[in-house]
Amino acid sequence: MRIIGAHSETVAGNLHACGMKFSLPGCPCQCLHLAPVTEEIIVDEQGRPEPPLAADETGMLLGFLEWQRATFAWKTGRLDTAGLSAKIADSTMTLGGMLKHLAYVEEYWFGEILHQRARGLPWSAQDWQADPNWDWDSAAGDSPGEIYRLWQDEVKRARADVAEALADGGMDQAAKRPLSDGRAPNLRWIICHMIEEYARHNGHADLIRESIDGQTGE
Repeated sequence: MRIIGAHSETVAGNLHACGMKFSLPGCPCQCLHLAPVTEEIIVDEQGRPEPPLAADETGMLLGFLEWQRATFAWKTGRLDTAGLSAKIADSTMTLGGMLKHLAYVEEYWFGEILHQRARGLPWSAQDWQADPNWDWDSAAGDSPGEIYRLWQDEVKRARADVAEALADGGMDQAAKRPLSDGRAPNLRWIICHMIEEYARHNGHADLIRESIDGQTGE
């Protein structure tokens, strides 16, 4: 565990795109602060910034989402094609499929639902009715670099989408595209759902990763 010293920044007109109340060196969203912030950042041995203990609602929810994302990156990282294709027991799940699935989930909830954006590539080029599990199944034909890059790019876009919604209406910002039953979740609901989505798959990833190289941990 290491602690990055407390610091304060103010950059007018720039939103911290990952939603956190701090910027780590090399922050993947290359973001800046909206307002002065002074606090210590605890980063564990895997490079995960721990969620804040006493933040406001936005900082707390996004802190836990970033923790889950960082855990997923750790559990699925630094693997070759064989590792990303490994399965356990009778399950069809692979870490490669999980990466591609969560890339799609990021795009779907933060892009298509929250902002009603048109579905982008590679998602828009697929016949989802013919293969509803295309995101999982197609990963076997992708290289590790392609899979990692796809997930990282979608996370980066999702962070920017969250920043835009926070600036426009905060956690109460309603999704621009309603669900199939006509109801529209707000940003708060979507973030809670994404925390649940990552937490569930992190449990799957933990078991698969241990079967590959023995790596375990919280």
